[in-house]
Amino acid sequence: MNDLEIRFTPTPPRDLLLLADEYDASVDDYIRRAACYVARLDGAVVGEYMLLHTRPFTAEVISLAVDPAHQRRGIATALLAHAVRTARAAGFRRLEVGTGDSSAGALALYARCGFRRTGIDRDYFRRYYPVPIYENGRECRHMVRLAMEL
Repeated sequence: MNDLEIRFTPTPPRDLLLLADEYDASVDDYIRRAACYVARLDGAVVGEYMLLHTRPFTAEVISLAVDPAHQRRGIATALLAHAVRTARAAGFRRLEVGTGDSSAGALALYARCGFRRTGIDRDYFRRYYPVPIYENGRECRHMVRLAMEL
């Protein structure tokens, strides 16, 4: 992905944010508090992630998304590598991420990129989302938490 460019943007692309988190209220909550980084390929936006300062020395990658037409090309891996570099440069010592228990692809991606499971927030999506979410034919109920030390 030599021609992939990842940069901060003050105006996150909402369509991509909603790919990662389809609940508008959730997106509205963190869009004001996080820094957004957008990936462009030949000038077109193909992916994004947000970096949120959550606790002292800790940041979280939220709303990692790649346009469906550009998936499985290493863009998510490049975005995560960028998030690690950005968090380190900002002085964070821990980087976290959370994803649904039904997101097998995302869980595998995070593991390949060096994140390790740290816990499960049981019934997270049932508690905080107004309607059930289904992925890969199963209900997404639990938030799987992962982290890496920087």
